[in-house]
Amino acid sequence: MTTFDEKLSRYAELAVKVGVNIQPDQTLYIAASIDAAPFVRLIVKKAYEEGARQVFVDWSDDVISRTRFEKAPEDSFAEFPEWKVQEREQLAEQGAAFISVVSQSPDLLKGIDSKRISASQKATGQALNKYRQYVQSDKISWCVLAAPSAQWANKVFPDLPENEQVEALWEAIFKAVRADTKDPIEAWLEHDRTLHTKADYLNDKKYAKLHYQAPGTDLEVALPKGHLWAGAGSVNEKGHTFMANMPTEEVFTVPHKDDVNGFVSSTKPLSYGGNIIDGFKITFEGGRITDVTAEQGEEVLKELVATDEGSHRLGEVALVPHQSPISDSGILFFNTLFDENASNHFAIGSAYAFCLEGGKTMSADELKEHGLNQSITHVDFMVGSADMDIDGILEDGTREPIFRGGNWAF
Repeated sequence: MTTFDEKLSRYAELAVKVGVNIQPDQTLYIAASIDAAPFVRLIVKKAYEEGARQVFVDWSDDVISRTRFEKAPEDSFAEFPEWKVQEREQLAEQGAAFISVVSQSPDLLKGIDSKRISASQKATGQALNKYRQYVQSDKISWCVLAAPSAQWANKVFPDLPENEQVEALWEAIFKAVRADTKDPIEAWLEHDRTLHTKADYLNDKKYAKLHYQAPGTDLEVALPKGHLWAGAGSVNEKGHTFMANMPTEEVFTVPHKDDVNGFVSSTKPLSYGGNIIDGFKITFEGGRITDVTAEQGEEVLKELVATDEGSHRLGEVALVPHQSPISDSGILFFNTLFDENASNHFAIGSAYAFCLEGGKTMSADELKEHGLNQSITHVDFMVGSADMDIDGILEDGTREPIFRGGNWAF
């Protein structure tokens, strides 16, 4: 039987060898919570063993973050430190790899004035806009993965004894990222191949539009000419492969920012800005969000949509079958990294340049001309269910089934 320490070691190895695929003499930057310290130390060790030149860790703490939102002056939330901007940009320009280890409590900022949260998110998005362009054009290797915190584990497993919650979340994460398999690296290579077969099929089809239908959803999404479907592994500008998200079960592309019409309803809660947004419906006309309602967190959702002009539009279309590992687990993670990989989803905000033919080398204006959305934010939300049907519509109007009953129809 594989021990906890063995699975944790395999997970750290996956982060380094498959996640960012660290190269000899390359710098690694890790952003993580102090809750994840033992795991992060393992990642650092594995990175140096693989030849990393230097590893920098940017620590955060949920308690300190909450205290700031409670006590700091109102006008301070419109600021983001310039030295932190320069740190990210300089490292990206030098070809560093970036790992984010997410552990935040889904309720971290519950009860905080949504305007404070919105101001902070907007300031961060504006400040890190250049760095985000490095990420969204695949110039650098980057990976987002997770480690439990006690507060997050309590949210996911409230019915378990408190002393068992963190361990249960660790085991769920190990399973989701295939760290519990005999050869996790080979398991990921095989998974990468499987997702690429779906992406290849969709790229051959070159659908002009997708039509989503489900209870509470009737939405048509146009796809730009030259759009590309991607899945699992990516390739940076130096030709090195990396895995941006662990776990990942999606194939995804870009919508046309000006041609999304109808309405869509959420099927899972969205953890955003330290709050939960749930039971929401979004209406589109001519690509733009014209109305939002939510049973929980409506003000936070409205502040998100109001971030900038691009946050009124979609930047990503992602397909995930209802019958997939994370969905089949029956666990609601209250964390987008996992929940988006259990459900079809969209993203409000910026589009990935690498999802357009030639997009990696296009200017912002050229990407916009091709219909790709631009924004200082990018937030995924889940819409898939066992009741969802999706049709692909060809240029001549012919309809073909892509999803039936929540799962692939081809």
